[in-house]
Amino acid sequence: MRKLLVLALVGLAAQLVDGALGMAYGLTSSTLLLFAGVAPAAASASVHLAEIGTTLAAGVSHWRFGNVDWRVVGRIALPGAVGAFAGATFLSSISTESAAPWMAAILFTLGAYLLVRFSRPLRANRAAGRLRSRFLAPLGLVAGFVDATGGGGWGPVATPALLVSGRMEPRKVIGSVDTSEFLVAGAASAGFLIGLGSEGFLLPTVAALLIGGLIAAPIAAWLVRIVPAQLLGAVIGGVIVLTNTRTLLRAGELGGPVPALAYTVLGAGWLVALVLAVRALRRTRRARATVEAALAARPAAPVAEPATPAAESVHATDAAATAPEETRRLAAAVEG
Repeated sequence: MRKLLVLALVGLAAQLVDGALGMAYGLTSSTLLLFAGVAPAAASASVHLAEIGTTLAAGVSHWRFGNVDWRVVGRIALPGAVGAFAGATFLSSISTESAAPWMAAILFTLGAYLLVRFSRPLRANRAAGRLRSRFLAPLGLVAGFVDATGGGGWGPVATPALLVSGRMEPRKVIGSVDTSEFLVAGAASAGFLIGLGSEGFLLPTVAALLIGGLIAAPIAAWLVRIVPAQLLGAVIGGVIVLTNTRTLLRAGELGGPVPALAYTVLGAGWLVALVLAVRALRRTRRARATVEAALAARPAAPVAEPATPAAESVHATDAAATAPEETRRLAAAVEG
């Protein structure tokens, strides 16, 4: 009973992080099960079976809070399910150990990019357009396969890639990735059922993880809505960097003082990025408040006779010319 209670708390914490950051439920839960001596295939199978319930609850919660882009969900979930089913079916014969350092290097690079990007004022990428299927489908296929074979990875692969594109709000990236994972978890569970049979699932463990995850799902969906995108991106970047540093250090067989030094340097860099993100967020809020105050202080325009298009153009030009330079600059910054 004590072990099941601990697993329920782990499921709660893992879902809270996953729902707020778009990753880490599978990685956290699978790591604990492997540490307890569970076979990799059984650990991944049990986590994915629990994720069917937790991702359904997370998807409904994100939908209720307006965090889901259904167009993206439709174009990434189906390829993700195909990749997850293939990864689960062939987990016993396919080893991802040799590919782990390369994947960790890619994720480390994406995490570092996010730290740099979100430590500066955000700018909308309006010229980029909408995400296309030729980008979303391969991303879902790879993320689904990595998720099933590694016991987790849907969020760490899909979330950074969508954030780096700059075409979606961070909260909608997280909500869409979490909602898509419902199909991925279901397909992976079906693959494990075919490959391992029903005995491959640890049902008490599944129940404990599921209960904790169901409790945390609505809280996480609410949290991601109120957390500023500036801080959210910086936090995600640091989590990705530190998580994949361990894999890279193990792959390089670096021991002695090297791991401690690496974590110290990266931790300090993460702290600096968070400080810069907070400063950028405050500057943006001050600029927005200044613009709103300036607009509120402007006197109402008197009612006049309809003007010709030429006269309207002249009046607009005069108004722009007489507007305070600082207000116009801040308005342009906030609009950007």
